Amino acid sequence: GAPGAKPGARGAGPKGAGHAGPKGAGYKGAGHKGAASRGRGPAPARPREYEAAIEERNRARHDRPAVKLPKTFGEPEGERIQKVLARAGLGSRRTCEELIDQRRVEVNGEVVTEQGRRVDPERDEIRVDGLTVATQSYLFFALNKPAGVVSTMEDPEGRQCLGDYVTNRETRLFHVGRLDTETEGIILLTNHGELAHRLTHPRYGVKKTYLAALQGPLPRDLGKRLREGVQLEDGYARADHFKVVQSTGKNYLVEVSLHEGRKHIVRRMLSEAGFPVDKLVRTAFGPIALGDQKSGWLRRLTNTEVGMLMREVDL
Repeated sequence: GAPGAKPGARGAGPKGAGHAGPKGAGYKGAGHKGAASRGRGPAPARPREYEAAIEERNRARHDRPAVKLPKTFGEPEGERIQKVLARAGLGSRRTCEELIDQRRVEVNGEVVTEQGRRVDPERDEIRVDGLTVATQSYLFFALNKPAGVVSTMEDPEGRQCLGDYVTNRETRLFHVGRLDTETEGIILLTNHGELAHRLTHPRYGVKKTYLAALQGPLPRDLGKRLREGVQLEDGYARADHFKVVQSTGKNYLVEVSLHEGRKHIVRRMLSEAGFPVDKLVRTAFGPIALGDQKSGWLRRLTNTEVGMLMREVDL
């Protein structure tokens, strides 16, 4: 919606919420007022029996059972696949038709060969180049969370939280996992509950990558120690990968990847190894990289990124 627009305000929300509601509320001439204002003076009152007869006739007309026409007469079920793909953000309809011609589109595991194939976006599984397309009205965002922001959608104590960065309030968004308040970097937000759940479930072990600022000098075997595992109070923690990215005098920037999701895990591991973290940034969540996204900025994930996330957790 427009910044600061109240939920019901005209122009709030992208889908033309400024138009009259579905029943023509607020539409000029809704109801019978329009009849009197056509310059004929007030319409004469009609006898009540007459009104009742009209009401009766209208009701009979609407209560009649709908005639079931054979399929060929009615509107065919579902939507044309190129329309569904275009709406999901894969390009113009023309581009989507080319994807079909190139045999790159599958519905429920079968390659689509003819244009205009009808699908049900709620039920059918649609893939392009093997990646699932989120055709429902799912939203997927990546936020570069600044330090000091709490990883919740709202905060009863009024601290800055993730919800402050999402002006798009038509749907409830979930945050995928958490970042410590002082840690910066990528955090995903979506209204796809199952995806959010799986991405944080230990069973899928999605890899997260961090950049940590430490004070050196660092021993040569630090990476090996972190990969073999560090004993913490709640069990061992192991890094999948460690490398020194930069060093200037005593200041080191190191990259650590792990598929663990325990609280403060990177800070605790490095601290336990003897190197408390000065600053920590999460630079990637699974296949989604932070890149050069500025602090506090929110961006919509591309369809390819969404497909990659879904593939990561078998959706």
